[in-house]
Amino acid sequence: MEPLHYLERPAAGEPEGLLVLHHGRGTSERDLFGLADALDPAARLQVVTPRAPLTIPGSPGFHWYLAPRVGYPDHDTFHAARWALAELHDGLWEQTGIGPERTVLGGFSMGTVMSYSMALDPERPAVAGILAFGGFVPIVEDWKPAFHDRHATRAFIAHGRRDPVIEIGFAHRARDLLTQEGLEVEYHESDVGHQIDPAHLRDAKEWL
Repeated sequence: MEPLHYLERPAAGEPEGLLVLHHGRGTSERDLFGLADALDPAARLQVVTPRAPLTIPGSPGFHWYLAPRVGYPDHDTFHAARWALAELHDGLWEQTGIGPERTVLGGFSMGTVMSYSMALDPERPAVAGILAFGGFVPIVEDWKPAFHDRHATRAFIAHGRRDPVIEIGFAHRARDLLTQEGLEVEYHESDVGHQIDPAHLRDAKEWL
C-alpha cells in the first residue's frame, strides 16, 4: 500500500504537540482540515489530516474500511488501514520530533473509529489523547483495545443524540468502557444528528 497522502497545518512557532484528525466515510483529507484553526486558534499544535486509503466503486470520497455493519468493521480493510496509519504516525513522530506522549488522535465518524483503534492498539504506543466525535470503539476479529498502559491517555467524546448513522448508545458504551478501564473521559452529547456540534468544538478547544 502506498503511503497515505495528508495535509498539514504547521504550528505558529515551536509546536507544543501534534494533532492528527482522521476524516469520516466518503470524504477526504480536506474535510476536517478547517478544524485546525477552530480547535487550535493559537496554532500551538502541528495539525495533520490524512486521506483514507480505500475507494469504493459507486461511493464518493475515501474510506478507512468497508462497513458491513455499524460497530463491526470489515476485518481485512480495517487492518490494512491500521497498518497504513501506523506507518504515517511513526513517520510524523520521526519527522517532527513530537512523540506519541504529545500527540492527540482525533476524528469524526469512521475517523473516530480509527482514532480509537490506533490510540488503544496494544501494538502501538500510548498517546496523550483521543478526540472522538460521532464514533465508536470497534469490534473486529484479531483486534482488542489495550488499557493496562494507557491510563495517562485522556479522551474527549462528543455525540449527537439524534444521530441516525451511529446511534448514541455507541458513545455511551465507549465512555463507559474507557472510564471503567481508568482513563479520564470528558463526555458531551446534544440534540444533533450525524455531525459535529459547534458547541462541542468549543468544548474540545478548551480540552485540547
